[in-house]
Amino acid sequence: MTSDTEETNLLEDNDQIQIRKELSHMSFEELHKLKDKVGAKIYNEALFGKKNPKKREFKKNTYRNLNDDRPVEVSAKKKVSRLMNVISVKKPTARDPRFDRLCGEFNEKAFKNSYSFVTKLKENDIKALKKELKSSQDPEEIKKIKYLIQRLENQLREEARKQKREESQQAEKKEIVEAIKKGEKPQFKKKSEKKIIDLVSQYEELKNSGKLKKHIQRLKKKRASKDRKKLTHENDDMDD
Repeated sequence: MTSDTEETNLLEDNDQIQIRKELSHMSFEELHKLKDKVGAKIYNEALFGKKNPKKREFKKNTYRNLNDDRPVEVSAKKKVSRLMNVISVKKPTARDPRFDRLCGEFNEKAFKNSYSFVTKLKENDIKALKKELKSSQDPEEIKKIKYLIQRLENQLREEARKQKREESQQAEKKEIVEAIKKGEKPQFKKKSEKKIIDLVSQYEELKNSGKLKKHIQRLKKKRASKDRKKLTHENDDMDD
């Protein structure tokens, strides 16, 4: 039996050598086409021969457990990872109460009422920074203090504008409700009218604070830059 198997193996090896010689003269494209026609399995068997199923079984059953009560035998050569996941633990999910529905809905009025002290703190910070500005002599420190004062003042100004808008909206709603109660036709303000009222209030604020000239100069610079950009684009189009 052993002699028969040896003879068959020798014949298979000779066939493979002949096939390899024939294929060595073929180009890469021709080999690729042949593989597509015949199939990858037959192509690999013709070149490398059939795989021994006994070897596969031996590899699979190398770490087979002989007794169910014993632990599985693993080779010492195989490297073990340093971070072993012994027990799977669920990762804690981070929740932000500002955007989580389970923590309730956001109420802007309640938030403003509870954090109304922040405006007073900002005002006190501005006063303290102005005192520091008078005493300091370092130019870099003066720049930083001026920047902080400007930032805080802008924040307070924006908060005051928002409050005025809300007050005007509430007053408008009250007027509409009173008109409906009296049986009169309510007058709804247009967007253009509201815009004009906002501009007038902004103008009065700037006039009272003494920053109207700076604001006008800034607007002039913006308009001039826009005009320059338009002229450059027009000139480029004319050249093309």
